[in-house]
Amino acid sequence: MRRILLSAAKILISAALLYLALRKVDLTELLSRFNASSLLWIAAAIAVTFLQIFVGVLRWREISAECGAPLELGRAMRYNVIGAFFNQTLPSAIGGDAVRLWLVARAGAGWRAATYSIFVDRAIGLVALAILIVASLPWSYSLITDPHGRSALLLLDLAALAGGLGFLVFGALKWRWLKTWWATHHIHACAVIANRVIFNAKRGPIVAVLSLFIHVLAVVIAWCVVQSIAAPISFGQIFLLIPPVMLITLMPISIAGWGVREATMGLAFGFAGLAANEGVNVSLLFGAVLFIVGAIGGLVWIFSAEKAAQGSAPLGVPE
Repeated sequence: MRRILLSAAKILISAALLYLALRKVDLTELLSRFNASSLLWIAAAIAVTFLQIFVGVLRWREISAECGAPLELGRAMRYNVIGAFFNQTLPSAIGGDAVRLWLVARAGAGWRAATYSIFVDRAIGLVALAILIVASLPWSYSLITDPHGRSALLLLDLAALAGGLGFLVFGALKWRWLKTWWATHHIHACAVIANRVIFNAKRGPIVAVLSLFIHVLAVVIAWCVVQSIAAPISFGQIFLLIPPVMLITLMPISIAGWGVREATMGLAFGFAGLAANEGVNVSLLFGAVLFIVGAIGGLVWIFSAEKAAQGSAPLGVPE
C-alpha cells in the first residue's frame, strides 16, 4: 500500500507540474516549427544520448571494478540501455538504477557489490555535476540577473556540493562505531570506495573526465533539441542552464522527471531573461528524446538473455 501511495503521489506531481508548464506552450506553434532538418537534429540528439550512455558505462566499469563487481563492456552497455527503459517506466528519475543493481547482483556479483557500484556511481556523478555548476557560477550570475534566481541557484549548488563533499569526508573518518550500525556501515563503505576511486592516481583522472563529459553531453543533447526548433538560444546559455535543471530533476519525486524538468526549465529560462515557453518546449523535446532511447532500451530488454532467464535463474542471497 505504501508503494502504491508513493507511486500515485509521484504521478500526481508529474501531472500537476506538466499541466502548469504546458499552459505556457502553444503545441500547434511548436509543431509548425518542425521540418526535415528538425528530424536530423532529433536523430543527432538520440545518437548523443547513446554516446552519453556509453560514457556512463566506461565510468561505471571503473567504479564496479573497485567494488569487486567487474563488468564486461558489452554487458555493462546492455544493462545501462535497459536501465534507460526503466528510467522511463518506473516512478522516479533513477528507477533504472534499481534495475541495473538487480541485473548485476543476479549475474553473480552479489547484492553488496552491486549496490555499492550503483550508489558510488551516482554519488560521483552528483559531485561532478555540483563542481561543474560551481565552476560556471561567474558566468551564470552574468546570465541570471534576477536576485531570486541567483539565490536559488547558489543554494541548490551549495546543498549538492556540501552533500557530495560531506559524503567523501565521511569516508575518510576512522571512527569504529561507524561500522557497528547497519546504515552507517554501508554508507561509510561506499564513501571509502568513492575516495579510493577519486583519489587513485590512475583511475581518478579517468573517472573525473568521464563524469564531466557525461554532463557536457547532456548539454549537447539539449543543444540539438534547441536547433531542431530553431529556438533563439545560444550554446553558452544552454550550457549554463541545463546542469542546474538536471540536478533538480534527479530528485525522485516524479515519473522519469516529467513535470519537474518542464517546470524547472521554464523557470530557469525566465530567470535568465529568456522566454519561459521556450524552456518548456526544449524540456518536452528533451524528454521525448529520452523516451525514444528508453523505448529502444525496452526492445533490448525484451530480447535480452536476462529477460529470458527471468524467474528461472537464482537471485542469490543479499549479503
